[in-house]
Amino acid sequence: MARVHLWASLRRFAEGQEVVEVEAATVGQMLDALVKAHPGLAPAVAAGLSVAVDGEVIANNRAAPVRPDSEVYLLQRLKGG
Repeated sequence: MARVHLWASLRRFAEGQEVVEVEAATVGQMLDALVKAHPGLAPAVAAGLSVAVDGEVIANNRAAPVRPDSEVYLLQRLKGG
């Protein structure tokens, strides 16, 4: 199962956990599994966030692979102009 690290303000939607595990083969499946397991995360996922898989930031690619032993970090998406 992939280990997904949540930033501090998201942890309250996952029973305070810093790391949650989900089964997924892609970034999209991982995000869907997170929302299914922790529905409170849905607004953050819908608003957009950045995802780093094994040290590589994935930009808007729900088909990017996630391995069972991947370390995944959810990051606040930076906005600006």
